[in-house]
Amino acid sequence: MSEEVRSFSAVAYFFAKKIYEKNGIPIGLINASVGGTPIEAWTSENGFKEFPDILKTIQRNKDTMYANDLIRKNQDFESQHPKKTVDKGIASTLKWFDNDYKTENWRNINIPGYWEDQGVRNLNGTVWYRKEIDIPESMTGKKAKVFLGRIIDANTLYINGIKIAETTYQYPQRRYPIESGLLKPGKNNFVIKVTNYNNKGGFVPDKPYYLFAGKDTVDLKGTWQYKVGEVFETKAIPPFDRPINAQNQPTALYNAMIAPCTQLSFKGLLWYQGESNTGEPEKYGTLQEALIKDWRNQFQQQNIPFIYAQLPNFMGVNYSPEESKWAEIRAAQLQGLHQPNTAMTVNIDLGEWNDIHPDNKKDVGERMAIAATKLAYGEDVVYSGPQYQSFSVEENMMILSFSHLGTGLITKDQLAPQNFAIAGADKKWVWAEAKIEGNKVVIWNENIPNPKYARYAWADNPDNPNLYNKEGLPASPFTTE
Repeated sequence: MSEEVRSFSAVAYFFAKKIYEKNGIPIGLINASVGGTPIEAWTSENGFKEFPDILKTIQRNKDTMYANDLIRKNQDFESQHPKKTVDKGIASTLKWFDNDYKTENWRNINIPGYWEDQGVRNLNGTVWYRKEIDIPESMTGKKAKVFLGRIIDANTLYINGIKIAETTYQYPQRRYPIESGLLKPGKNNFVIKVTNYNNKGGFVPDKPYYLFAGKDTVDLKGTWQYKVGEVFETKAIPPFDRPINAQNQPTALYNAMIAPCTQLSFKGLLWYQGESNTGEPEKYGTLQEALIKDWRNQFQQQNIPFIYAQLPNFMGVNYSPEESKWAEIRAAQLQGLHQPNTAMTVNIDLGEWNDIHPDNKKDVGERMAIAATKLAYGEDVVYSGPQYQSFSVEENMMILSFSHLGTGLITKDQLAPQNFAIAGADKKWVWAEAKIEGNKVVIWNENIPNPKYARYAWADNPDNPNLYNKEGLPASPFTTE
């Protein structure tokens, strides 16, 4: 992928690449995206006609006096609640990244890992990591790359006293190029300054941490030395003193990023969002339907294909049936399919437990491309995985029926279907035994003689949701409630 594409949406890139490979006709894409934003910010005022509380917020935000007062409060917040003081690693006569600096009274710590789990308690601030890395001669005199996984929140990397790169927030994977000539045979000083603003700081586990040059690699995991450079002021802030995030207000991003495009004609629309609404999943379904209808009205294309991604798996793996906000959001996202000419791609197998922005964008984009092949180009293809349709009860068994079967149901690992839960009228959930019979899934538990409810993959990060159709598309998580 060329450098020009790297700043673009990876999902959209792989979507377009798949479409181009199939049709051989270049297509144009417009990327309008801001991370960490709620769906309300992307809908126009006209789209909220059935949401009186949101309309009140919009009217309030139009008040110039109110808006100016918010700006003043934000400025007061920044001045009254400073986060930074002085970093000793920068302020000292000999900087902590300098080659000649001696690490006296530094403590040991492991990479990867969070410092709160390694003896550093209640710290929001900066921690400096330092280690001498042995580099074989075969890796010198050539361009190299450092992989530093993910770091919470920000970081700066120095090698042999030279600043290599920095990243100012937690989500990007750290992959830094090193020019030839910087590395030398033998010992090289690696220094990483890590800045954390809240919660746990440090290096996210289960990510790549190594140096790569040519065909050789050097592992960067293990014991490093650390020293605290700065401790940020921590103060409880009353909710009414907290600054407002203007971009997250209703209509804000629609007005800024979507409205300027509404005079253009499009073949279809792609949507990937939902993480920022997991706090109130019960509202998401109606908000998403409102956005779909609103955009179609604004673009004056009432039947334009609208293809969206269901949220992937995230956070710790769940090994017992329990409630889940992320599962509720996924169920709410199914509601968007009530609108005509829409498609939802299921990504419950593409996430990462420790990354809200998982690396595998290729399969997400290509699944969207399959849906576009059907909705936008009219080809007769299987474009969705199985979706729950209905159930019946026979004795102590629930028989589940599905749409979008393709050429039939399978499990991706040839095992029995996993991650089905069952409950009686009391809704006390237990794991169910399951089997595929024809185009249906039969589930049961000997301790539930009168089953009433079923769930599938109902968790933040379900363990092995393995139900697919034979075309290789995964079944959507669901509840029969």
